[in-house]
Amino acid sequence: MNTLRNKVQLIGHVGNDPEIKSFDGGKKLANFTLATNESYKNDKGEKVEDTQWHKLVAWGKTAEIIEKYVTKGKEIAVEGKLTHRSYDDKNGEKRYITEVVVNEVMLLGK
Repeated sequence: MNTLRNKVQLIGHVGNDPEIKSFDGGKKLANFTLATNESYKNDKGEKVEDTQWHKLVAWGKTAEIIEKYVTKGKEIAVEGKLTHRSYDDKNGEKRYITEVVVNEVMLLGK
């Protein structure tokens, strides 16, 4: 059961070209967004499309794969864990971020 703890799997379309940062020693970080869509019928029988946006980050080899193959609009599947963090912005206000730390990526579609 330990493998089920804090596990996130998403399939969606990349919302922006990944932003890649390189660090000393060659380690890389990829930041990007993913849109997931769900459709359902409302009480009037009309089809409603609901889009959720997710902030994703990837490190190391996974970031290198993303840098090489992932672009805006591409359909991908990711697996990772959900993380929450906070920071103080330039005005001294506390900001909160929820993101998925990706450890696996699969390219889908064409």
